[in-house]
Amino acid sequence: MAAAAAAGVAPVRARYLTSKDRFHAYLKAQGASGNEKASQEDEEEDSVSNDQTEPPAKRVRLDDPVKEGESQEDAEEAGREEKEPVERKRARGQNKSRPCMKPNHYEKSRLCPSVTQGCAEKCYFGSRCRFLHDIDEYMAVKPADLGQNCVLFETFGKCIYGVTCRFAQAHLGDGYQNVINMDLAKQWEGKSLVRNNLSKDLQHQLRKKKFSFEKADEYLRRLAKPHGNGGKGNKASGNPTEGQEVPNCTAPEEDPGDAPEHPVLPEEGKDPKPAALESSCLMDALEGSPIKTMGPVTDEDIIKLRPCEKKKLEIQGKLYLAPLTTCGNLPFRRICKRFGADVTCGEMAVCTNLLQGQSSEWALLKRHHTEDIFGVQLEGAFPDTMTKCAELLNKTIEVDFVDINVGCPIDLIYKKGGGCALMTRSNKFEQIVRGMNLVLDVPLTVKIRTGVQEKINVAHKIIPKIREWGASMVTLHGRSREQRYTKVADWDYIAECAKIASPMPLFGNGDILSYEDANRAVQMGVSGIMIARGALIKPWIFTEIKEQRHWDISSSERFDILKDFTNYGLEHWGSDTQGVEKTRKFLLEWLSFLCRYIPVGLLEHLPQKINERPPYYMGRDYVETLMASQNVDDWIKISELLLGPVPTSFTFLPKHKANSYR
Repeated sequence: MAAAAAAGVAPVRARYLTSKDRFHAYLKAQGASGNEKASQEDEEEDSVSNDQTEPPAKRVRLDDPVKEGESQEDAEEAGREEKEPVERKRARGQNKSRPCMKPNHYEKSRLCPSVTQGCAEKCYFGSRCRFLHDIDEYMAVKPADLGQNCVLFETFGKCIYGVTCRFAQAHLGDGYQNVINMDLAKQWEGKSLVRNNLSKDLQHQLRKKKFSFEKADEYLRRLAKPHGNGGKGNKASGNPTEGQEVPNCTAPEEDPGDAPEHPVLPEEGKDPKPAALESSCLMDALEGSPIKTMGPVTDEDIIKLRPCEKKKLEIQGKLYLAPLTTCGNLPFRRICKRFGADVTCGEMAVCTNLLQGQSSEWALLKRHHTEDIFGVQLEGAFPDTMTKCAELLNKTIEVDFVDINVGCPIDLIYKKGGGCALMTRSNKFEQIVRGMNLVLDVPLTVKIRTGVQEKINVAHKIIPKIREWGASMVTLHGRSREQRYTKVADWDYIAECAKIASPMPLFGNGDILSYEDANRAVQMGVSGIMIARGALIKPWIFTEIKEQRHWDISSSERFDILKDFTNYGLEHWGSDTQGVEKTRKFLLEWLSFLCRYIPVGLLEHLPQKINERPPYYMGRDYVETLMASQNVDDWIKISELLLGPVPTSFTFLPKHKANSYR
C-alpha cells in the first residue's frame, strides 16, 4: 500500500503490485511455455538489458519511501545521484538518435509493380528496372506467409498485392494467378473508401510550379503594397481597404449558431452595424476580385469571396480527437471513430512539403469515408506559404475545416518560427490567419497553448485578436511550450479564456483520461473538449464519456482492438512486406502509449490520472500483464502475435519518450 500511495504513482491495489524482477520473470516464464526459442533468448538477457529497453522514466524503485515534502521526481533524481555519479539528462521530447529502418529495407528482392498489376510488358524502365520480373525467382526468395487469411481479399474480394501479399495463400491459384471474388468485388466497384489522394497530375504541377494560386497571389500583392507607413507594408495584413481595419464578418456580436444563413436587413430600431459590416464585406469582395464586372453585380462575383457566407462549423459539444503526430494515422482514427469520436483531424502537415508535392506529406491528409467531420492541420511560419497551401487544399481535397498549428512545442518547428513561435510573432500570425481565411471556403480554426514560458500566459491576449482576424474556433491546450506535457493542465485559465473568446467557440484540451475529467472540463464553460493522449492510452474513452461509466475492458477485448488496428493498417498501407512492416511500426508506436493504461478492476480508487506513473503490477491474466510492460521487447512480442515474426535486422525505439509523469 505504501508504494500505491506514493506521490505521482497510480493507486493500484496492493494484491496486484509486484517488483520489477518478478514482473519480468513472470513474462519470461509465460513466454517460454509458448516459445522455447524466445525463452532461450530471454534467459541470456540480464537485468541491465531490461533497463536499457525501458523508458528511463520507468526506472524507479517503488519500495523506496518518498520523504515528506519531497516530490517523487526529486526522490528519483536523488537516488540516481547516489548510484550514478555521472550526470544523466532527463528523458524528454523525442528519441532523435533512434535507428531509422524504413519498411522497404526489410525486403531486398522486390517484385516489379508492373508484374503485380499484370502488365509486365509495360514496365516504364524496361531493361533498366532494378526490380525482379520473374515470379518464380521472386517466390524462391519471398519470406514465408504470415497467415491463411488476407483481410483485403476477405473485405473487397480482391487483393491488389497479388503474389507479393504476405497472406497470398488465401487468394493464389494455379500458376500464381491472383484469384478474385467477383461478387464481392462488384459491391465495392466505383466506391471511394479513402479520399484526398495526391494525383500524379497534381504532383507534377506542384513540382514544376505550374499550379495557379490566384487568390493567394492577389492577397500577397496587397500585403506587399506600402500604405503610407514608411514603405514597410500594411500591418493589418491583407486589408482590402487601405488604412482601415478589416471588418470581422465571421464573428458577429450574436451567437454564431443563431446567425441567419443569408444577410438580412436590420429591423427598425436595431443597431445598423451588421448592415454596415455586410456592405463593407461586399465592397471588399468587389475590390479584391480580379474580375471587372459591368452592370449589376451577380452572385458569382461576390459569394465565393464573402466570409459572411462561409460554411459554419457546428461542433459545439462534440468529442474532438486531436491531431496526433505519428500515432494519429488513419487506421487509429478509424478505431476512435468506432468508439464514438465525433470530430477527427489529420496529423500535422508541413505546408512547404505539401506545396512541393511530397507524397509522404500528402498521405497525412487522407480521409476515410467513415470520418464524417474531418479537418486537416497545417504548420507554417510565413503568410505566403500558408496562404498558398490553404488555397491548394481548398481546390484539391475534401475537408470540413482547416486548423493552424500554433501549439507545437518541438524545437525543429519552433526555431523556424512555426508552432508556438507564432504566438510571439503577432504580425505574421495575423497575416497568416487573414490570408488563409480569405482563400478558404471552409472554416478556419487555430490550436494554441497558454504561452511560450511556463508562468507567463498570453493566450487571453491573443484569442480576441484571432476572433477579429476571422477564425471560426480556437482550441486551447492548458500548458505552455516550456511545460510541454509535464504538470497538470491549467483548466481555470482555459475557463477564463473561454469567456474572453465568446461568441467564438473555444475547445479545451489537456489531461482528459476519464468521463469525470471530461465532465469537469465541460463545466468550465468550454464549447467542447479535445482529447489527445487520453485517446492514445485508451481509445474507448469516447464510449466512456458518452455512456458516463468506467469500462473495465478485458484483455481479450483490448487485444481485439489491436487486431482491428492491424487489419485497418494492412488495408491502408498494404499487405506486402513493406505494408506489414509499416503497420508494425505504427502499432509499436501506439503500444508505447497503450502500456500506460491500468485496468479499472486493479485500481484502488477511480479514476486513473494521466500524469500518474503506473507501478509494476500483475494483471488478471498473461495478456493483461504483457500489455502493461514498458519493455520494448514485450511490445515487439505483441506485434508478433498479430503480424508474425519480425525481420532478422529489426530494431525499434519509440519516437516519443515518456516524460509526462510530473
